[in-house]
Amino acid sequence: MHAPPHTPPPFTQRLSSTPRGARLARRLALAQLDVWGVPLDSAVAEAVGGIVAELAANAVTHGRVPGRDFELTLALLVGSVRIEVSDTLAERQPPGPGQLSGPDPLAEAGRGLLLVDALADRWEVVRRDPPGKTVRAEVDVPSWKSLSRAARQPSAGRRPVLRSG
Repeated sequence: MHAPPHTPPPFTQRLSSTPRGARLARRLALAQLDVWGVPLDSAVAEAVGGIVAELAANAVTHGRVPGRDFELTLALLVGSVRIEVSDTLAERQPPGPGQLSGPDPLAEAGRGLLLVDALADRWEVVRRDPPGKTVRAEVDVPSWKSLSRAARQPSAGRRPVLRSG
């Protein structure tokens, strides 16, 4: 009989709804992937970094409520990394998968969710309570079993990532 797969606890951090908070979200996401043993030069890390950058920028630009933070959650699941970025603006829901249309070719914005759609294996937009929304994306991790073993062992030489309380 096999033991159920082990997954480490998720990483969650609230960040200020500012450009600095959006940049920090990407850096924290990559640091957490490193703690979990995901090589930072891998396609998985590149996809997760790009998705976090786009979703955090969207939360800051389109989902900002003055005085409210946005939240980043990463989870190493069986076979994938889940990314969730939540903000508190419930009135504006972005289009979901299958609802995206390309921007005007000369427009300087409007490509963020197209990038998420291209980088993620799955994604969705969900309402949340308290009011707001979460954009959730998953990136498949082909070598998940080796990461699962590494996540169970104490991280030798790796600095822990600060977690919010």
